[in-house]
Amino acid sequence: GGVPPAIDLVLGATAGCLACFLTNPLEVVKTRLQLQGELQPPGTYPRPYRGVLRAAVAVCRADGLRGLQKGLAAGLLYQGLMNGVRFYCYSHAEDAGWTGYPGGTVAAGAVAGAVGAVVGSPAYLVKTHLQAQTLSAMAVGHQHNHESISSAFRNIYQQHGVVGLWRGVTGAVPRVAVGSAVQLATFASAKDWVCERQWFRKGSWAAVLAGGMVSGVAVAVTMTPFDVISTRLYNQPVDADGTGKLYRGFLDCILQISSKEGLLGLYKGIGAVYLRLGPHTVLSLFFWDKLRNM
Repeated sequence: GGVPPAIDLVLGATAGCLACFLTNPLEVVKTRLQLQGELQPPGTYPRPYRGVLRAAVAVCRADGLRGLQKGLAAGLLYQGLMNGVRFYCYSHAEDAGWTGYPGGTVAAGAVAGAVGAVVGSPAYLVKTHLQAQTLSAMAVGHQHNHESISSAFRNIYQQHGVVGLWRGVTGAVPRVAVGSAVQLATFASAKDWVCERQWFRKGSWAAVLAGGMVSGVAVAVTMTPFDVISTRLYNQPVDADGTGKLYRGFLDCILQISSKEGLLGLYKGIGAVYLRLGPHTVLSLFFWDKLRNM
């Protein structure tokens, strides 16, 4: 507390963008792994991407080193919008005293995350499209073939209107709501816990990092299924009227993945999710916490 919500909006956006710049290569790898073998039984499809490190090498071979930063501009826009709004709403909840009630931190984090997800959804849509694009021999999932971030926004708007820019938001809201609730709740609790046991000095960078690392594990476990669903809904091809050709919505996506790919299909790319979310959680919360103190 002690920081005005308007300042938290700026600090949250800045923290999210700083973390995104460093973790975007893992986001590219995660997207490819989650789209690989879409709606196909395990073992029946080619796997150009195998594991996080080998997948990163495969991306470099197909798209060059710059391929690891595909969709960076859209990712920065998304992180700025989503995290700015998310931390702004959470700061309001803190000032109102809602986080002091039992379960208040979780509820405030979930609501703040849901609002941030809605605001940032168009940027996440474009980011997913751009990160999935690659050479035909290495392609997984539908290829939208946008030339740039601006052309992607323009094409989607021209073809499907304003509503088209929010396609897939039904997957984004539960994804970010769950992730935000777990992240903010476990971060605050873990940071206080290590300080109470005097493992780290209160307010030190080590206490912040420890809280972020614990939070990263919890977020990866709870968020991965929602992350897979969100990636699939955003990237699927659509009809002229904007209706998805593969999934009718959030629940249909869960059922189709579970029945055709097995329950483990909902955890595709979990290694990349943690390797991305772990550092991203640490960095974004570390930057946010330190910027607030400043």
